[in-house]
Amino acid sequence: MGISRDSRHKRNATGAKRAHYRKKRKFELGRQAANTKIGAKRIHTVRVRGGNLKFRALRLDSGNFAWGSEHCTRKTRIISVRYNATNNELVRTNTLVKGSIIEIDATPFRQWFEATYATALGRRSKKVVEGQEDVLNKARSNHATRKLEERKKDMKVDPEIENQFVGGRLLAKIASRPGQSGRCDGYILEGKELEFYLRKIRSKGK
Repeated sequence: MGISRDSRHKRNATGAKRAHYRKKRKFELGRQAANTKIGAKRIHTVRVRGGNLKFRALRLDSGNFAWGSEHCTRKTRIISVRYNATNNELVRTNTLVKGSIIEIDATPFRQWFEATYATALGRRSKKVVEGQEDVLNKARSNHATRKLEERKKDMKVDPEIENQFVGGRLLAKIASRPGQSGRCDGYILEGKELEFYLRKIRSKGK
């Protein structure tokens, strides 16, 4: 028996059993779940109704994530799944689905922040790596300095996010559907939403 998405096998709103008057139809079909895992990118194309294509991501290791309050989006590495409201098994097996709370690499966002505001963010040591120019202390023109000072007036980072930058990992939520679009994109958690999910993660002992 194939996977079917029909509702004829269900009872009426009143509880009556529906009569069986036809077999399954092609337009009612369902397919196996993608169960996208973290790993080297592997995407299969699926031909669907109307000759369209779906992109079934079987493995993904990166995605585009937005930092909403800073209007910044960067491609970054996916590290692990931390929380899923529907099923703990998806956390244990590191399965990527829409709505999952995941950990992503904070490095691209830290580099952008330091280049934009010339202010250290989540740095444990102030030492500069040999052969690399320190973006915080490099020589700037008067115009560039004035521009940075103007930017710094509106600069404000949530303390919870700052703590995450120290660890080098950020909590983010997946907004795309990896099994349908073949992508794993989303946004960094902030404010009340971040507080909510941190409570959930702590209560589950993850």
